[in-house]
Amino acid sequence: MVHRRFVLTLLLTAFSACWSVTVSQSAFDMIRRDRNLSASNYCIYPDSTLAPLTPAPEGKHPFYISHYGRHGSRYLSNRKGYDIPYNYLKSADSLGLLTPKGQEVYKEIRQIIDDSEGRWGDLSGLGKRQHRQIACRMAERFPEVFQGHAFVDARSTVVNRCVISMGAAIQQLVALNPDLEVTMNASKHDMWFLNHQDTLLRHRMTTPESDKAYEAFSEPLAYNHRLMEMLFVNPDSARKVVSEKWLNYYLLKAGLIQQNTSMGKRSKLVDLFSYEDFHCYWQYENAWWYIRYGFSLLNGGEQPYSQRHLLRKMINEADSLMRWDIHGASLRFGHETVILPLVCLLGINGFDFQTMDLAALENHGWWACLVFPMASNIQFVFYRENLADKDIVFKVLLNEQEAMLPIPTDIAPYYHWRDFREYYLKKIDDYEALRSSSTQPPGTNP
Repeated sequence: MVHRRFVLTLLLTAFSACWSVTVSQSAFDMIRRDRNLSASNYCIYPDSTLAPLTPAPEGKHPFYISHYGRHGSRYLSNRKGYDIPYNYLKSADSLGLLTPKGQEVYKEIRQIIDDSEGRWGDLSGLGKRQHRQIACRMAERFPEVFQGHAFVDARSTVVNRCVISMGAAIQQLVALNPDLEVTMNASKHDMWFLNHQDTLLRHRMTTPESDKAYEAFSEPLAYNHRLMEMLFVNPDSARKVVSEKWLNYYLLKAGLIQQNTSMGKRSKLVDLFSYEDFHCYWQYENAWWYIRYGFSLLNGGEQPYSQRHLLRKMINEADSLMRWDIHGASLRFGHETVILPLVCLLGINGFDFQTMDLAALENHGWWACLVFPMASNIQFVFYRENLADKDIVFKVLLNEQEAMLPIPTDIAPYYHWRDFREYYLKKIDDYEALRSSSTQPPGTNP
């Protein structure tokens, strides 16, 4: 495996083009530059000038893009995240325990609920713009792929925000080239690879060991005495009706997600918190995602294999298309719960890191926020000289930045397709063979 320091350097170098992170920075330094980057999967997509692309090997031209993208910025999925802090503050208010600042926060949470009512989980206007802009840049950076009567096969999960994200991207591509031959689908028929729910792996997602480790890691980060003193005239009395831990968590989370909504410029919730508070939130969210979707040794180190069907599908579709003298793109739209484990399964930029020590994630550079902001995406861009060219090469873009894989190459950041498919098909086959040889609980979904 590539040395940890080199991986972190490469990660931050690529990331710096969008989010102004320098190689010397820690996660805390990153948050000091932009506190919204502590938001984990609620981060907005970086909308800045992209780093220049490395020229392709001589004679090679792009002809195909295979893509998976998360839906764009959205509203909170359900009321729970707002109702919990609202009801705490409501109870405290009925007892006369709120300070003037507490009264302001109580009122703002009500305004946020009203703004979100009827929009739970919906794509926001920002989310639509993100996908239009990503599609526009894709066409501008790889014009050969989308020229003339190029095909675009677009597929989405059946979730509304993903369908609309797909529509926004396709609308932009067609505006740039009305001659595109486009197909769009959002069907349960495709959910087996667009958002596969692996019953066995979900059953193993957390274990008593992982729960114990996560509690030991996160519990010291979860409390905020300063916030209690700010909101309540008598914090000790307030603790009889308010959970300090969950008020802190849900208020901070409520503040951070507003960067994605129409309340983004009006909300003041994030001003309640210090950079240290944001860093604490970032740490326990990062560890939470690692246990459930990374190669965590606390639960067997298998969770990223949930995306093996998607990866095999992408490989098979690319193999099939390469036989023909055609050009175009396969665009797939889904969720962060697919993007993150897929990146880990591929080992992009060292995200196949395995550890039992949750405190090691930050120094290693396993930062989930680098992977799955709203509208995050993976693009495989394929190159060849002509139809007779058997040495097809490709590169991986993570959030439109050139990324690295844990396989040898003499043309970095490009890779030989034959090396990639051999390595990853064997990886998937070995896992499935091992799994088949073990006893599975009745009724599991492979």
